Amino acid sequence: MPRAPSPDSASRRKWAAVAVLLLANFMNLIDITIVNVALPSMQEELSAPPNLIEWIVAGYTFSFALLLLPAGRMGDLYGRRRMFMAGIVVFTAASLVCGLAPGIGTLVGARVVQGMGAAIMTPQTLALVPRLFPPEQRGAAFGLFALAAGLASVTGPIVGGLLIGADLFDLTWRPIFLVNIPLGIAAFVGALLLVPRAEGNARLGTDGIGILLAALAMLAVLVPLIEAPALGWQGWMIVPVLAAFPLGWAFLRWQRRQEARDRPQLLPMRLTRSGPFLAGGLLGGVLFSAAPAYFFVMALYLQSGYGLTPLQSGLTTTPFPLGVLVASATSGWLGSRWMRPRVVGGGLLFAAGFIGQAWAVMGMGAEISWLRMAPWFFLGGLGLGNVVSPLYQVALAAASDSDTGSASGAVQAIRQVGIAFGVAIMGGVFFTILGDAAQGDQEAYRAAMLGAIGYACLVALTVVTAPFFAPVRLPDEG
Repeated sequence: MPRAPSPDSASRRKWAAVAVLLLANFMNLIDITIVNVALPSMQEELSAPPNLIEWIVAGYTFSFALLLLPAGRMGDLYGRRRMFMAGIVVFTAASLVCGLAPGIGTLVGARVVQGMGAAIMTPQTLALVPRLFPPEQRGAAFGLFALAAGLASVTGPIVGGLLIGADLFDLTWRPIFLVNIPLGIAAFVGALLLVPRAEGNARLGTDGIGILLAALAMLAVLVPLIEAPALGWQGWMIVPVLAAFPLGWAFLRWQRRQEARDRPQLLPMRLTRSGPFLAGGLLGGVLFSAAPAYFFVMALYLQSGYGLTPLQSGLTTTPFPLGVLVASATSGWLGSRWMRPRVVGGGLLFAAGFIGQAWAVMGMGAEISWLRMAPWFFLGGLGLGNVVSPLYQVALAAASDSDTGSASGAVQAIRQVGIAFGVAIMGGVFFTILGDAAQGDQEAYRAAMLGAIGYACLVALTVVTAPFFAPVRLPDEG
């Protein structure tokens, strides 16, 4: 008879499976940031008009955000490992087309498909963690997902700058997509060998009208938010924003109707009645409205205000993911204990990091001082890492085994909307204060950066105070 695997062997296999999930998640996250560095090279080589260049980013963001919720439900229906591997295949194949694209039209189309692949695989990564670990061990795994997010935000510009600067085989910007091919193959093989089967339940059914209503509501929110940083707020943008409210109401009404008739629901209504799920999901969306947007405006401050290269800019912010790395170790040690104090404490560290950044920016001379900024980046990363893991745990613990895909998709859809809001709001504040200032006008860029930090401090204050009024807790905490 074959011997049962030893506890140590089983534990190593679980963490190897987490590494596969993190690799796929990291591919998606870094692909969002790495493209920004390459946009000027793409525009020059492909002779593309500015509006189509913008859609290299917007097309990916749209398809990714719109499909997160239905893709999470598809994992519940058809199996999370199966959907995870399907997403890897779509993402990797689309990356190949992006890297070989002969023109801007092909590139934009491939980016839309790439976003679809990312949306298919991403909800499954969080949904598979409860399958791998008991509750007391999930904190460390969720902490690593926070680390992947922090690393992707910072390393995207670094990797992009290195690949474009190297000009491998005279391919200029194309290696930023082609590098996904070996990574995608490795993730697919790793999933096949290491990630456990997580069979779905096809009897849950598909909610086509719910998918349509959710997509329209998301579209109404995302179109103006994605366009606003480039175009500035236009009068027409208020129309879809206002339309999002009745669309969202119609979606929830339809889901309640489906529940009353015992029919399939895209978002199970029992989740919307769970205070911890709503608290964890919404607070996560608020948190992520600050972090990625902050790196967006910080890159402008460092590169346009002080003349740093994309590589130098990325290296300047590396203490942030180091802070997240330390926090992931802390989350692993704490496990599923003390959810509320950890969110409050992490929020305070997050706030301290931004306040320190404001002090560093106000006192910055004619050149960027890495030592002046590094401690505050580290502190902010430490705070983010200590908040993300508890919020993920709280939100997903509220879901039953048959609903973790939907819960994961919903949490990450909320996060994506939060990111879009953050970029629009923080970017709007930054560009409004900056006005018509020329590149290299350090005083103007300093004032704009301080305005953006002000929004980030409001987010940190919300994270700190919300747990005193909202049920940020696990079910067994009462």
